[in-house]
Amino acid sequence: MAFLLRRLVFYMAAFIAAATINFFLPRLMPGDPVQIMFSSAGAELPPESLQALKLTFGFVDGPLWQQYLTYLGSIFTGDLGRSIKYFPLPVTSVLGHALVWTVGLMGTATIISFALGTLLGIVAAWRRGSRFDVVVSVGAIFATSVPAVVTSLIVLFIFGFTLGWFPNGYAADPSLDPAFSLQYIGSVAYHGILPMVTLCTVLIGGFTVTMRNNMINLLGEDYIVMARAKGLSDRHVMLWYAARNALLPTVSSLAIAIGTILGGSLVTEVVYNYPGLGNILYQAILARDYPVIQGQLLIMTATMLIANFIVDVSYILLDPRLKGA
Repeated sequence: MAFLLRRLVFYMAAFIAAATINFFLPRLMPGDPVQIMFSSAGAELPPESLQALKLTFGFVDGPLWQQYLTYLGSIFTGDLGRSIKYFPLPVTSVLGHALVWTVGLMGTATIISFALGTLLGIVAAWRRGSRFDVVVSVGAIFATSVPAVVTSLIVLFIFGFTLGWFPNGYAADPSLDPAFSLQYIGSVAYHGILPMVTLCTVLIGGFTVTMRNNMINLLGEDYIVMARAKGLSDRHVMLWYAARNALLPTVSSLAIAIGTILGGSLVTEVVYNYPGLGNILYQAILARDYPVIQGQLLIMTATMLIANFIVDVSYILLDPRLKGA
């Protein structure tokens, strides 16, 4: 319990530090989003109207420390301000709508990739040097080496444009009304196949390589030799002796992947025009929508810290030696 409390305090301090950087970074840039927005559009406003517009967006003049305290208070009360690009929608509504699509896509892809990658890594390490190991290892290294944008474009070109098997973009058929119906759910699943295949291709290689290397490092340990000498089956030794201990570093990789779920896959979502958090972040950057950018970065930071805290807890459950440490 003392260990978990120390980690919890550490993650809270890390979150406040990230929020502080998130506050000061846009304010160190010259100008503000309101002035940039109207100057780029060639519009002119009287000073009174411009000041009123700044108040609407939450850009209040005052001492920096006072703005900082107000900003921290708004974070813990869930008030992230209003979006500039999607005005008058609040940032929470903009990100909340995209959150559903990102969790559905990235969450499913991460779970599938982790399960398949871990299983392939276990079997490849156990059959080290075999044809299966060579094919899996080369394929995993190739998958991790190709940039996500290249994989997205290749998959889209082959299965979307050339063969025409799947849609080229969007999360569902625009002509359908969003509703909890079999037709709409089927359209969402159909439109999500290509982004899902792309993300699984990008993610599965890393899990496979990590698990294979961890397994190989453990196969020569004394307890593995003892388990085999006791006459236990290969399947029992592979799963309960080798894989369980090799799983610890892989869980850390899973935490990083989970932490990036709420960040969305920016490249994949932009290529497929998928309405997730990654695409929202990209559009916000183009529009200099600082409230949305700050809200998105805070969500990504909080998710990453929570995922790492869950990993700390899982380490204690997976490794009995840590309970007595």
